[in-house]
Amino acid sequence: MAKQLLSGNGAQALAARLARVQVIAAYPITPQTSIVEYLAEAVESGALPAQYLCVESEHSALAACLSAAATGARTYTATSSQGLALMHEILHYATGQRAPVVMGVVNRALAMPWNIWTDHSDTISQRDTGWLQFYCESNQEVLDTVLQAYRLCEDPDVLLPAMVIEDAFSLSHTVEGVEVPEAAEVDAFLPKFEPAFRLDVESPGHMGGLLGPDLYTEHRYNIARATDRAHDLLEEVEEEFRRRFGRYHGGTLDLYRTDDADAVLVAMGTAAGTARVVVDALRDKGVKVGLARLRVFRPFPLEEIRALAKDVNSIGVLDRSFTFGAFGAVHGEIAAAVQALPERPFLRGYIGGLGGRDLTPEVLEGIFRDLLKGDDGGPEVEWVGLRRYRHPEVTR
Repeated sequence: MAKQLLSGNGAQALAARLARVQVIAAYPITPQTSIVEYLAEAVESGALPAQYLCVESEHSALAACLSAAATGARTYTATSSQGLALMHEILHYATGQRAPVVMGVVNRALAMPWNIWTDHSDTISQRDTGWLQFYCESNQEVLDTVLQAYRLCEDPDVLLPAMVIEDAFSLSHTVEGVEVPEAAEVDAFLPKFEPAFRLDVESPGHMGGLLGPDLYTEHRYNIARATDRAHDLLEEVEEEFRRRFGRYHGGTLDLYRTDDADAVLVAMGTAAGTARVVVDALRDKGVKVGLARLRVFRPFPLEEIRALAKDVNSIGVLDRSFTFGAFGAVHGEIAAAVQALPERPFLRGYIGGLGGRDLTPEVLEGIFRDLLKGDDGGPEVEWVGLRRYRHPEVTR
């Protein structure tokens, strides 16, 4: 095992190489483009013996991956923001086909107005498509999670697609030291993909035919059960990864100094790294706070959230997106999870970091201190650092 200086995008591409992907379908979009550029160079040089398909859109990129997966190939693609939105139709196809495609997604705000910086709205908008969603905190976690995602998604009891998600620029274009395993070690962890069913000209068949009302419900139920199995199997996959490579990223819900905390903040992605620093600083001052990093949003870690909620007085939820409903998406899921508990903690949502606005230690410390006040009659959802102004044409 050797250490290399890698950006998050470089880690995505190198992990795909180590996974020995066979088909890559690519369409560029900032800030994802360098992922598929790295892979194009690897294919061109012969370092990666794979089919590299330059297609006319993100919609086509995912469609090509599904076609290749149907023949039994291990596939990879990557996208961001509007590109992911354009894939929406095919995201549903992938889940229904039970195609274990792994896709790198670099979180970027959705237009309009045009914005290329970090925001989770693109992936949160696709939370109901049936894809597994992993939100990474570091470039090391990006590389490791791509490998774990293939192992998990290709399990015969799962067979679902996954997004391995990294924040724009904070990870995608920032370089850090990453431990890179040897190819032979990865081969031992990640065997060749051998699906039970595939399209084969020697044995004709078809996929995706019409399914009537008599069976469609059962088909969707089977996907739901596969999602549950993915939740249960993830811990086994992570434990094996730890035995082989010595690294563990916390399962579905990565807890940090929560055992005796009066208040815990739930966060995803790189904001969690900043929150760890704030937790340590406040602990040094005798303030009992903790962090629950939501590493996996789909499948949602229901029981893990409930176990946390039983032991803490206040939970804050940081959503780096807004779904124009009553709450942020993560806040709404957590509120539903704790609703059945006989004694529920105080829960407040925070909307922040949209469009790449910095979530600095000062901002996160302010969230913790607000949360420690408990129910002070304030709003259930607080927009962090909101600059209050009116457009000149707004009169009311």
